[in-house]
Amino acid sequence: MDVTSCCAPKRAATATHDPPAPRRSDPRWSFRMGDAFAEGDACELPVHEVRLTPFRLDATAVTTEQFAAFVAATGHVTDAERYESSAVFHLLAAPDADVVGPVDGTPWWLNVRGATWRAPRGGSSSATPDHPVVHVSWHDAAAYAAWAGRRLATEAEWEYAARGGLAGRRFPWGDALRDDCNIFRGRFPDAPDGHVGTVAAAAGVPNGFGLHNAVGNVWEWCADWFGPYVPGDDPQGPSAGTERVMRGGSYLCHDSYCRRYRVAARTSSTPDSSAGNVGFRCAIDCTIYANRSHLTS
Repeated sequence: MDVTSCCAPKRAATATHDPPAPRRSDPRWSFRMGDAFAEGDACELPVHEVRLTPFRLDATAVTTEQFAAFVAATGHVTDAERYESSAVFHLLAAPDADVVGPVDGTPWWLNVRGATWRAPRGGSSSATPDHPVVHVSWHDAAAYAAWAGRRLATEAEWEYAARGGLAGRRFPWGDALRDDCNIFRGRFPDAPDGHVGTVAAAAGVPNGFGLHNAVGNVWEWCADWFGPYVPGDDPQGPSAGTERVMRGGSYLCHDSYCRRYRVAARTSSTPDSSAGNVGFRCAIDCTIYANRSHLTS
């Protein structure tokens, strides 16, 4: 694995292009996208106006139980299973895990043979059904979304929904960090003060739009290639790239090295990368949702 970010290990990049996508416009949903406090990376600027066509985003990240139903129905094999290894935080590796070694540059990440969505800690570990599915790549997330009749949210859609109707705030609930935000507390990476790892996808108080764990818990894949902001209505991101956007931070975010649990924070990884702190949630267009009343938002 090649690592250029401390947030989650990534596999080596290969440039890929997407065909042009049509842009949609609806002035009813607009917001200011970006870091209003200028306290993050330069890629979070400039703050700019975005208008979005109405859509719905799932209240929670996709759970292990939901992903298991997808695998049972399709026989899907994840990238972590194909590569036969994935990244596990060093304090979470199972006692019987087959550890290949630390990931270069980030020794708190271990490359563990056999770590998958079924066995998130490697070895004989097992996943918790109502927790977010992890060790899933962007390819895996997109495949699940297509099977479910949904899609991955664009980065702009994700940020709009994560803000929960609050303009220019740091977090989905305001400017002060909440105790129930699942991030790393204590001295990173060896001395946690409390729980380390995922919590239930529906844990915690939802934001103003009903989303649980919009920040913290697990990073969430978005549809876009990573790059500078692309202006305009319903932005789709760059048409080409080597890495896909991830949003929201995870249970490993800590002020000492990564304050990316803010709603404006951005990071990325190669689309075949996976780790024990990366998952996803799905979106759907409102016109489609109206004909699929059995789907939750």
